[in-house]
Amino acid sequence: MSWIVLVVSGLFEAVWATALGRSEGLTKLGPTLVFGGALIVSMGGLAWAMRGLPVGTSYAVWVAIGAAGTVTYAMVTGTEPASVAKIALLLGLIGCVVGLKMLDH
Repeated sequence: MSWIVLVVSGLFEAVWATALGRSEGLTKLGPTLVFGGALIVSMGGLAWAMRGLPVGTSYAVWVAIGAAGTVTYAMVTGTEPASVAKIALLLGLIGCVVGLKMLDH
């Protein structure tokens, strides 16, 4: 269950990072509210998952999911250009996260 919560928390990291970028310095109400709510869910989930998982692995997985999700969303929506190199690096990042999980056993 801790891994599921951690993955969902990482996805919420991508949500708050994207909302933060769209909030224009926390001056737009809608994105600022999404940022705050997603931040609370993301951090709360990370904290909960760390009760049953190693701290270093948890944090690395959380950051990687958030970073990969943020960049992927930006590329899909066209706010950031996609390239073969970016996609390859994201796949490498995801591969490293899977490796960390496999080493946890």
